[in-house]
Amino acid sequence: MASRLLSGMQLDAPLFHVLHARGVLTAKDVLCKPELELMELLDLPLSLIREAIAQISLFTCPPYRSALTVMEERESELGFGHLRTHLQDIDSALLGGIPFGALTEVVGPAGFGKTQLCLMLCVITALPKEHDGLDGNVIYFDTERKFHSGRMAEMAVSRFPHFFTDGDNLKKLATSVLVYHPHSLDEFVNSLQGVEEVIIENKVKMLIVDSIAALMPSENAQEDLSRKQNVLGHQAGTLKYLAEAFRIPIVVTNQVRMTSNQRSLEDPELQLTAALGTSWAHSVNIRLILESLSGQRFIKVAKSPMSAITLHPYKVTSMGLELIGGEDYGQGGDVMRIRFDDLDANEDEDMEV
Repeated sequence: MASRLLSGMQLDAPLFHVLHARGVLTAKDVLCKPELELMELLDLPLSLIREAIAQISLFTCPPYRSALTVMEERESELGFGHLRTHLQDIDSALLGGIPFGALTEVVGPAGFGKTQLCLMLCVITALPKEHDGLDGNVIYFDTERKFHSGRMAEMAVSRFPHFFTDGDNLKKLATSVLVYHPHSLDEFVNSLQGVEEVIIENKVKMLIVDSIAALMPSENAQEDLSRKQNVLGHQAGTLKYLAEAFRIPIVVTNQVRMTSNQRSLEDPELQLTAALGTSWAHSVNIRLILESLSGQRFIKVAKSPMSAITLHPYKVTSMGLELIGGEDYGQGGDVMRIRFDDLDANEDEDMEV
């Protein structure tokens, strides 16, 4: 929180301009300096310095709130603090959709629709509020070069023809998604550090990272694993801070890897699990798993404070992901394990072995 930018703290414009001109940009820059040093640096009276410190401290270390206050704040938000996915059973399971202020992860093998779901959410975020959208922009970190504006436009016209057959609305959609292409973990970290100003200046209502696993170092060496866990913990904290501070939904995609559940030396069992390990799994608020069984694909709500584990059959069409009605699959499934019909058949680049 101490690294939070002053630009989002509603300071008086003249005071903010003085701070910015002197290179005082974050809460840490103010709170780690003595009052007399700030007076000399900013050439301001002590009374103004103390008022600024009090206001910045309030934003950096906000006071407690009652459960009633939190509930009333959520009820006043658009969609009661959720972005509808327009996948009815998923929205019902999550009590409204992808929640604001939380980190939602989508895990699955290559080709199962993780990026398709991200493109769907871009379209929905850009929709006007009267059409259950957020009327806002999206920051999209495309680490695997899978973002496809043509596919996004196809989804928009197929799913919401009443709105996106208008060429101007389609053009507005295309300009509402701000795409980053970090080539390395360091580039991603640097971009994330400066993203607060982008969120404020561009009316950003959603942030997507597709995918978080693609940027991580290999797990071959123990020192790499240790560094990876430290980096993941820091980035998870940053993403959750951004989600809560700006009350936006943040969605990250994750890859899968093959592990051995060693029953015995003669009978090892191979299975798919989410990449990045247990520590990362504990960092996300919601985990949606895309998996398959007997030729049918499912979206599994594997982790959520609002829902039990539920299974929902789906297919990928021109509209993006669509749920399939019919048989009630009810509740169940493994939180960590990812079911996949034929492990040997998948040699995609999205699979970590």
